[in-house]
Amino acid sequence: MVRGCVLADCHDTGINVQTDARGRFEDCQVLGSGNIAVFVTKGGAPEVHGGRISGGNVGIAVTESARGRFTGVAVEDLTNTALRVFDDSGAAFAHLRVERCQSGLEVRGNGGTTAEVADTVFRDCETAAVAIGGQSRVTLRNVTAEHGILGFGVSDEAQLRVADSVVTAVSGSGAVALGSGRLIARNLTVNGSGALGVYGTGSAYLDITRSGFTDCAHAGASFDEEAGGQLVDCAVDGTGGAAVVGNGRVETVRLRTSLKVLRHAEKPAGPPQQIINIFNGPVFNGPVRDIQVAWGNENVSQHQDRTEGDGSRS
Repeated sequence: MVRGCVLADCHDTGINVQTDARGRFEDCQVLGSGNIAVFVTKGGAPEVHGGRISGGNVGIAVTESARGRFTGVAVEDLTNTALRVFDDSGAAFAHLRVERCQSGLEVRGNGGTTAEVADTVFRDCETAAVAIGGQSRVTLRNVTAEHGILGFGVSDEAQLRVADSVVTAVSGSGAVALGSGRLIARNLTVNGSGALGVYGTGSAYLDITRSGFTDCAHAGASFDEEAGGQLVDCAVDGTGGAAVVGNGRVETVRLRTSLKVLRHAEKPAGPPQQIINIFNGPVFNGPVRDIQVAWGNENVSQHQDRTEGDGSRS
């Protein structure tokens, strides 16, 4: 039991629970950790209640068949991800406040990789509030995402369930499903998206029920490629854009809207198709040229030939 402690400027981790260890941490502060504020790995399974994580790189990371319960924690001002669940691990998050981090929650791994998030707010995350991939399974209930590029995203073969949640003022999309991901949403609300309320592409499946999309700049819902699914008892409101831009593979049932519903062949000219990297990739905020980028590698070798003024090469 660790209660009411301040762990400041740790070189690597503030709280480290591993090799099947247990523990309960109450009202602790982890400030400015060099790597990970709370690191749970290799079968560790702590409970963390209250307290604050501020500054540093990653907030909470649960990986390598670990477990954890995290309640009432404030996570703020990180240069990387606030919450991370990888590699056959499971975590439950409730009543968290995440602010001003590069991304909110990242989950990736096999089918045993799970996360549950309830009564939580993600505010001012630079990229995505929630992004999941692999074969992971995530449930969101009463989750709010404000600002950033993306609210909730699912890719690969992952499954994301969303209930009673709100996305506000994102620049890209409220919720997206890519690859063969599955997005199942009930009572999802997206307000003021700079592009789309909900978006599906690849061979993704989207099941959206009793949801509302308001003031989305280009469309309340848009579907590309082989994405399929259904919109049931949904409403799209606003003064511009389309209600639904379809591809012939999504059924709309009792859709309430005064905006146009467009078939695949009727897609209007709009912004370029969004390319959203939702995991650990570079983000470019303007045009770039003549560059080489590598990430996710253990070793990178680069060789460059340059012609000198006298015609020689080096």
